[in-house]
Amino acid sequence: MTAHDPADAPLPLSARRSGPLSGAARVPGDKSISHRALMMGALAVGRTTVEGLLEGEDVLRTAQAMRQMGAAVERGADGVWRIDGVGVGGLAEPADVIDMGNAGTGARLVMGLVATHPMVACFTGDASLRGRPMKRVIAPLSLFGAAFMAREGGRLPLALKGNGAAGPVTYTVPVASAQVKSAVLLAGLNASGVTTVIEPVATRDHTERMLRGFGAELTVEIAADGARTISLVGQPTLKPCRVVVPADPSSAAFPAVAALIVPGSEIRLEAVGTNPLRFGLFETLLEMGADIALENPREVAGEPVADLRVRASALAGVSVPPERAPAMIDEYPILAVAAACARGETRMRGLAELRVKESNRFDAVVNGLAACGATVRAEGDDIVVTGAGAPPRGGATIAANLDHRIAMAFLVLGMAAAEPVAIDDVRAVDTSFPGFADLMTRLGADLS
Repeated sequence: MTAHDPADAPLPLSARRSGPLSGAARVPGDKSISHRALMMGALAVGRTTVEGLLEGEDVLRTAQAMRQMGAAVERGADGVWRIDGVGVGGLAEPADVIDMGNAGTGARLVMGLVATHPMVACFTGDASLRGRPMKRVIAPLSLFGAAFMAREGGRLPLALKGNGAAGPVTYTVPVASAQVKSAVLLAGLNASGVTTVIEPVATRDHTERMLRGFGAELTVEIAADGARTISLVGQPTLKPCRVVVPADPSSAAFPAVAALIVPGSEIRLEAVGTNPLRFGLFETLLEMGADIALENPREVAGEPVADLRVRASALAGVSVPPERAPAMIDEYPILAVAAACARGETRMRGLAELRVKESNRFDAVVNGLAACGATVRAEGDDIVVTGAGAPPRGGATIAANLDHRIAMAFLVLGMAAAEPVAIDDVRAVDTSFPGFADLMTRLGADLS
């Protein structure tokens, strides 16, 4: 069973108003980079080492998928992961179904790898993943000659027959999605010629950075309007690398917002990734008046990182432009919590994508904040939160719907609200942030 199999008993957790948070902490490794490091290592020729890998359930599913396709993937007693790759084009047909659990990123990216290998692979996942749309990757991967047999709406479980003689593809991404872009680029690795992805709106570029780091020939052209054209030469020989995974900014968001809204708090979050295409939440918090300082900025394995010092702050409402959504799509639930504690109106615009995440995060945010006494409304694809300059009442039990970010966001709200906020089931948090409750408790949060 997975850690949050619905057949298991739920694990409720509640957060009470806490005293000031203090201390230093390192949140788990970046989930996006961890997925990609395992895949690139599996396609390199030789041994890749990965330090700081996120050992959450989603990433472990990707590790298992790489094993099923012939790569040796092991965690050493020293905490370092070692991957003996099979080379581009060397993946083997899996003998059993690939179960990706709750890992939407892992599922879509592994499908990209399989699409240009001469094999048949069957994919499934947990109840949440089986309900998420896969048409967005089925469409471009079919251009490579891959064939899919899926449930209605392109949903899992599905069978994928890859095309081992694929030619190059040029694809314009219709929605801002790093997962779709990355799936196409990973398929292009084992296609002949030059595969090109055009994205009208820039999304997180971990795949491009890592492909270059492993020795692929990849170029990025940026147009005057910000559109990016990414070209990848197929069938390279990837060289093994030492990858050091920075702390995940999407995970750092939760203790950071907790420190901002709990009076008297000051914390330090170590070695957080500051990739500008991932830093939209912190950009927004700074606009709201957050006291966040980036200390000791440096580069680790091709990614910018810094230590974040965060102090409790009086926040003011802002309007968040829709074009910022790709840089912070996973952080809107915790931004909404910050907005509920700020003074004035915060309008978060263009959030249609939130309806098709691990759960319908759009409705979960609106309904959860309303249940906690916040003033919130939905207007089309916008969420509008009007704060009174103090935390809302709290006092609700929130249905997390197996969604780790909804669970953590409302627990953070409970740390500042007048009345406790409870989550019906916290087990899904392990998909991205194992040890969340322990880390927050060490900083001074009251969780029970």
